[in-house]
Amino acid sequence: MTAYIIRRLLYAVPILVGVNLITFVLFFVVNPPDQMARLHLGDRHVTQEAIDKWKEQRGYDMPLLVNSQAGGFGMFTRTIFFEKSIRLFIFDFGSSDNGRDISYDISQRMWPSLAIAIPSLIMALLVNIFFAMLLAFFRGSYIDIWGVILCVILMSISALFYYIGGQFLVGKLLRLVPISGYGTGLDAAKFIVLPVIVGVIAGIGASTRWYRTFFLEEVGKDFVRTARAKGLSEARILFRHVLKNAMIPILTGIVVALPLLFMGSLILESFFGIPGLGSYTIDAINQQDFAIVRAMVFLGAVLYIVGLILTDISYTLVDPRVRLA
Repeated sequence: MTAYIIRRLLYAVPILVGVNLITFVLFFVVNPPDQMARLHLGDRHVTQEAIDKWKEQRGYDMPLLVNSQAGGFGMFTRTIFFEKSIRLFIFDFGSSDNGRDISYDISQRMWPSLAIAIPSLIMALLVNIFFAMLLAFFRGSYIDIWGVILCVILMSISALFYYIGGQFLVGKLLRLVPISGYGTGLDAAKFIVLPVIVGVIAGIGASTRWYRTFFLEEVGKDFVRTARAKGLSEARILFRHVLKNAMIPILTGIVVALPLLFMGSLILESFFGIPGLGSYTIDAINQQDFAIVRAMVFLGAVLYIVGLILTDISYTLVDPRVRLA
């Protein structure tokens, strides 16, 4: 087991290095610091003096890869690549283009994102598995047919409709919870309820239909027919055998959502005024704050790789044969 985990961690290193190199090329080669300055200053006739001053204030005035004017290790450490890219590996995100400490902002904004993402993930998993198993239990019946039709309808509706509809119905007409905003402590609960419910409803169609496919695939296998021959009830077969064997592809789907536990939802947080990392990224894009965007891209890559490793480890709990792979 230990060797398996170490092997997965070693696989992650070149992936993270590759992501970091691609990010560096996109942010500093394709879009050089002079272009960043022009975009940030927002002036067509901006002077070179203003550009140089903007670059100096933010540490973009150094050479990209090699500083020939510095001696010793300074040739490589006094460069944009080391200061803005290599330091990301020790999670030193530096300052934003507006002078704010990015690490501090992340430490403050991660909690609202987690407050929404964790209950959304748990509720969505339970609800989607329940409805998918219900359709699998009544497979071939009118319940299954109309359930699949309903799932397709729900999938065809944009998530924006659920966000706006939820705000209008629950927040404006019924006035049960605030439409948007966020509070501190226990007061935050009333702001979390609506985004969580809307987020779960928005994903029911796609996830239920997806999980139903996994359950039906397992239902047709030999071990299910053997269980039926032993006299086990259909409900017991579904919950004790089919569900366990279907968890591997379900866990694969969950890994996509794991980074959202920390990173937050870009659109949902913006719509509901949640001061999480999702809205933080959107605000940085709108303000053309490249330092924040670069930090969030790298952090998202790290979290996604961590999610993949955790998923690989969870496979071994569901199917011990994976340890030999």
